[in-house]
Amino acid sequence: MAEKELTHKPLKDEIYDALHRQIIAGKYAPGDWLRQEEIAGQMGVSMTPVREALDLLVAKGLAERVPYRGVRVREISAKDIVEAYGLRLMLEAMIAREAARYITPQQVAALQAIMDEMDRHVELHEMPQERQLSREFHAAIAEASRNSLLIQLYTIVSNAFPDWLLYEALYRKPELVSASVTQTHDEHTAILEALKKGDADQAVKVSLDHVMESGRWLEMYREIPSNLLREQEKQVTHLMKKSK
Repeated sequence: MAEKELTHKPLKDEIYDALHRQIIAGKYAPGDWLRQEEIAGQMGVSMTPVREALDLLVAKGLAERVPYRGVRVREISAKDIVEAYGLRLMLEAMIAREAARYITPQQVAALQAIMDEMDRHVELHEMPQERQLSREFHAAIAEASRNSLLIQLYTIVSNAFPDWLLYEALYRKPELVSASVTQTHDEHTAILEALKKGDADQAVKVSLDHVMESGRWLEMYREIPSNLLREQEKQVTHLMKKSK
């Protein structure tokens, strides 16, 4: 990792961004240790901002802290991924329904602003920023639900859902970047349009479609068994029909 990777953000954020890029590019594999002293030496910085950057990685679900040993890139089992996927489907549907009822024009404008910023990050090296903006987009929809417990649960589950593993696939297959960016834009647009119209049923449908596209990526590029993913989808769509 070279010092030139750093930009002009607060130092802890610069280091976080650099490590984030390294992780989703596969330069740090699941289970690899993120040695504080080593990173500080490579970047020519003190230990404090490195420690703060590692804390950010842990908080955002990319790394885990092991007592008395340090911080390492998260190792996520297929079972963990499937469970997080099912919960993500359920919560996205619930949030979409509530957000369609309560979203304000100001919140709609904020979502559009996030999408506009995402449109400026379309290159492979910008995928960490694109991923963060996508998370902000979904977090803002959760805020629009006005359900504080739902918002808290969504924060926990979204941090557990390994979407960064999907971005890592783009580094292995860069020819997918353009189509992936376009599809994400189109899916976010469909969600935003449904929310603007206050159409709860459509908001739920397009939100589920969006997450299920992640399921297809998990199947294709992370080799998660399709039958396990389809079972989660079936359970959630069944529950959604019963709750209407």
